[in-house]
Amino acid sequence: QGGGSRPHHYCSHGSQWSTALELWGAFEQFAGCGEKYSVAFGRDVIASIPPGSIYFGGSDSGRFVVTALCPSHVKAEPFFTITQNGLADKGYLQHLRSMYGERIYLPSEQDSTKVYRDYVEDALRRQKENQLRPGEFLEEVDGKVHVTGHLGVMAINGRLSKLVFDQNPERECYLEESFPLEWMYPHLSPHRLILKINRLPRSELSDEVVQRDHEYWARYVQSMIGDWLNDDTPLAEVAGFVENVHARHDLSKFQGDARFVQNDLPQRLFSKLRSSIGGVYSWRVASAKTPAERDRMLKEADFAFRQAWALCPRSPEAVFRYLNALVAQRRFDDAILMAETALKIEPENIQLKDLGRELKRMKNSQRS
Repeated sequence: QGGGSRPHHYCSHGSQWSTALELWGAFEQFAGCGEKYSVAFGRDVIASIPPGSIYFGGSDSGRFVVTALCPSHVKAEPFFTITQNGLADKGYLQHLRSMYGERIYLPSEQDSTKVYRDYVEDALRRQKENQLRPGEFLEEVDGKVHVTGHLGVMAINGRLSKLVFDQNPERECYLEESFPLEWMYPHLSPHRLILKINRLPRSELSDEVVQRDHEYWARYVQSMIGDWLNDDTPLAEVAGFVENVHARHDLSKFQGDARFVQNDLPQRLFSKLRSSIGGVYSWRVASAKTPAERDRMLKEADFAFRQAWALCPRSPEAVFRYLNALVAQRRFDDAILMAETALKIEPENIQLKDLGRELKRMKNSQRS
């Protein structure tokens, strides 16, 4: 979820624009998602965060709905609400400082300038070495280097969000993710609908944390899509559910909420929340120190990704995050099944068509 109908030049506006944007953004989310799921999301997030914490809300719902339902955004009751996506915007930072600047540390203009300069210097060095990431662009205008492209802007936002985290050590911090920020991953653990940014990096996630997350989400999605998806549910059954409910629109055996599967916005919202948690487990697969730990994280990532896909089969994040995990495990048959099922929902999607052909090529190469 990106930006609703806001103008493309919104970064040039100041504090008043941020206030207007928060009002309009809340209206859009309540109108689009419907009251039932917007209120449920907002109240459940607010109830999960201790008073006085710092909450980073990344998606439009994560920012605007939570802001609207808090007793007082300006007074930080019950917590400080910040969007990590806006930290590179000087007008937005001014808005935050006017509300919270006497109570928590927020990046100053000097901080912002230094972070921007440091990023540009690093990006220019990597550009010379042909090491810019896909989607990372630099543009020179009148002798000045400008950062363009979503990835570059989010890299700056990431550095500024780390500054907020580091300079407020007495505050607990929580995250509703929009775009993955690499520095956070060692600190993240599942926390109901969202994520907790722990003060110290975690070498691994405890059994208690993982089990609590597993059980919470198993219960949470039942009212939305029914009580059928568990540890032992094969991907083929998930694909069958997706095809019946979303491609054929056959609800004759559907035991969830018909209003949920007929409204794209709440599907995307809750799918993204679950996919973000799956992303944390998937990151830990690569950093696991033992085969047992790797297998434990693989199992939880797979469960989270299956849920995310069942919640919103149209979500590119749910589809491609899970496909990447399947390919990494060389589960090509499952990956092909998922791509072909996704294509039944979006038959004109060229990216999915190309992906299906590439997956079959990879499978054949594995055999040879």
